[in-house]
Amino acid sequence: MAPPNPLVRFLPMRVTIPGRGIAAGGVFNSLSGKGETLPLPPQQGTALRPWLACGCARTTLGAGPCPPPSPPLAGSAGVMRGMTRCADQKEENMAKPTVQTDPHTRITDRILAELEQGVRPWMKPWAADALAGRVTRPLRATGEVYRGINVLLLWMEAVANGYTNPTWMTYKQAQALGAQVRKGEHGAPIVYYGQSSKTGTDAETGEEREEGFRFLKTYTVFNVTQIEGLPERFMIEPEQPEATSPIARIDAAEAYFAAIPATVRHGGDRAFYMIGDDRIQLPPFEAFTDAHGYYTTRGHETVHWTRHQSRLDRSFGRKTWGDEGYAREELVAELGAAFLAADLGLALEPRPDHASYIGSWIAVLQNDKRAIVQAAAHAERAVAYLHQFQTASDSRILAA
Repeated sequence: MAPPNPLVRFLPMRVTIPGRGIAAGGVFNSLSGKGETLPLPPQQGTALRPWLACGCARTTLGAGPCPPPSPPLAGSAGVMRGMTRCADQKEENMAKPTVQTDPHTRITDRILAELEQGVRPWMKPWAADALAGRVTRPLRATGEVYRGINVLLLWMEAVANGYTNPTWMTYKQAQALGAQVRKGEHGAPIVYYGQSSKTGTDAETGEEREEGFRFLKTYTVFNVTQIEGLPERFMIEPEQPEATSPIARIDAAEAYFAAIPATVRHGGDRAFYMIGDDRIQLPPFEAFTDAHGYYTTRGHETVHWTRHQSRLDRSFGRKTWGDEGYAREELVAELGAAFLAADLGLALEPRPDHASYIGSWIAVLQNDKRAIVQAAAHAERAVAYLHQFQTASDSRILAA
């Protein structure tokens, strides 16, 4: 059988190309002149029509129309030039992901981008001029605080866009209040855990049983400054704390930590938690440049205190100083200290002695896309554990 014409030949519901072709009823090999048994539904054959019109060798289904071919040159060179343009466009389309990345990957990539710039995103709210003063956790439309990884995500959005109001809501929540998100505004993606179940087989008995599992889902919220027509109560900016002497003790923070039954000793020039002795070691209060630095450092070490096996029993498989488990625990303590600072109205500054941890955090996050979400959950659990020591009368500290 003579080889087919190298140019594309159009047949009803069939196209053949050099080396390979597609027909409505199957795949047609134009070199052998034989059909291959890869049936295509009639609707896919019909869907080929837009790609046939460009006169190129494109066969990818569902990739969108080809660009106009280059002006043809004399002879076969013109055909090849048009085919090259199409191939280039195909490579571009192949380079674009067709499947959305999962929430864990999107979150991790965003945190990694910050860390690789030497920035700890959970501290940025205190460093940004637009958010100077007291910083709180992000709030829902109901006034309830966000928790876990959503705190970090919304803090980063606030810094990136200069939002000073801590309240966020969904598009539907805004509409229910008679308000409307301004045209052109972009929302912030945050996450929640959904629950479902699947049928599994018991390895021992062979019986089928329902197994529950959790999964992370994404939804979008908007800061109230992006929304028009909201009730006035949403537009009130948080009050700034009164100026105090930098080294004066802060009564609310003093009362908070005094209620926690941790053994704390002062002296020396280092801050650490010693798990063997189950105690926290801190420099003297007067050694800190300001009171906020003392209380946030104490908060960091107190989060470490919660890892003891008699409390939350958090080890991450840690065996030696500086290993991956050590890096994960430091990440939990960093996030927990940030959450505590927000709850107590403290200004948090990066500790210079923790700058060396950034590289190890990057390694952990690159190896495990779930690590940052898990660290935020552990940090939230640690802070909740510390909050439980506050009496009913002391709870006003957290609500203030």
